[in-house]
Amino acid sequence: MKKDLDKNKKLQFYINQGEGYNIEFKELFNKNIGREMCAFANASGGKILMGIDDFGKIKKIKITNNLKSQIQDIGRNIDPKLTVNIEDINEVLIIDVPEGVEKPYSISGKFYLRQGANSQQLTRNEIRNFFQKEGLVLFDEKENIKFDLSGDFNKEAFGKFLKLAHINNILTTKQILENLNLLDGNKLKNAGVLLFSKNITKFFLQATITCVLFQGKTKYKILDRKEFDGDLFSNFKNAFNYVRSKLNTEFIIKGGPREEKLELPEDALREAIVNAIAHRDYFVSGSNIQIYIFSDRVEITNPGGLVSGLTLKELGKRSLSRNNLLFGLMQRIDLVEKVGSGVLRMKKSMKEYGLPRPKIEVNESWFSITFKRKPVETLVRDVLKDEKTTQKTTQKTTQKVLDLIRKNPYLSRKEMADNIGNITKDGIKYNLVKLKNDGLIKRVGPDKGGYWKILKK
Repeated sequence: MKKDLDKNKKLQFYINQGEGYNIEFKELFNKNIGREMCAFANASGGKILMGIDDFGKIKKIKITNNLKSQIQDIGRNIDPKLTVNIEDINEVLIIDVPEGVEKPYSISGKFYLRQGANSQQLTRNEIRNFFQKEGLVLFDEKENIKFDLSGDFNKEAFGKFLKLAHINNILTTKQILENLNLLDGNKLKNAGVLLFSKNITKFFLQATITCVLFQGKTKYKILDRKEFDGDLFSNFKNAFNYVRSKLNTEFIIKGGPREEKLELPEDALREAIVNAIAHRDYFVSGSNIQIYIFSDRVEITNPGGLVSGLTLKELGKRSLSRNNLLFGLMQRIDLVEKVGSGVLRMKKSMKEYGLPRPKIEVNESWFSITFKRKPVETLVRDVLKDEKTTQKTTQKTTQKVLDLIRKNPYLSRKEMADNIGNITKDGIKYNLVKLKNDGLIKRVGPDKGGYWKILKK
């Protein structure tokens, strides 16, 4: 009975994770399952849950010896041959695909690699370049023999990850790490060390983020400098907040309360920092992620150029991740979205701000992205222009509110907003408060059931 309960817990844990780098849902059996098996073998292994739809709902399937044989046959037809483990839990078939020891693997002459929650077809040369040589384990998938789970593990960072990934804590920490494919025996893999280490510099001096504020447009004089050396998620948050704190803020008033707007789009800055963390080359020692803030630009640079098999022209259209396991985990906590879409989102955000596209520079050793800042005098001019426009707009809106009160002093804020159009209830409230403070109107009676009275004609 307890054994069945444990199995049910395990199945529910897999379903709660959702599809990702190490998990694939299949409602029914089809021959395309060989692609997923091949992709998992070329990555760090994974599990295929057959009898689960795309939304994580259990559909159940009829599991026969013939079905199990078909799956094993598919594994034997992968080149080189691949043996998988099969488990039946409540009419859901779990196919456990191990990480291959003879990479790269192919099926029907085609090669597949796991990218986020998808399996992507690659050419053999791309596979060879990607792994540098057959059988090479990627940095984030290597076990870290120095990391002590009892002393170096950051429980607080782990708890935040579970919450952000919507993973229920129904299993032990070790079981969760195993199911996230972060344990190799009793040793945590480097991806886990990056995410759940108390002090990252104890293991990787290069895994920090350095932020520097310079005076003017050159590196001649440093005004401020910070280095963040915590767990990966904390480093991201701290670096992003640092950049925000050093940039200018525009104040916008559009018929309502004043809004603050950073001079550069926050989405683009966030995306650039995340990309630097996810795609940097952690094998490169002595160099970390660097964020430089000048008076005219923000530069974000990470070690490692483009992944082999990817060209500069393909950025935003196609993507290969240098750190697949780490990327998949960051995807679970919504730090990264669809593979290959980050550059497009940055360009779109800058365009919406009326700013030039970010400048991307790449060579074999580093990747850099630069965001051009608005000159301070331009920001001031834009703010003054907005203020003049806002004053005119507010005056027109104020007059419309007064006209409506003359016609019907019992109108609610929603009714006023509907009559005027292009304004919210909060915008109406802002104008009513302004009129009241200016001594033009007053409220008679309670909020509900009362009415507005005009004091001056």
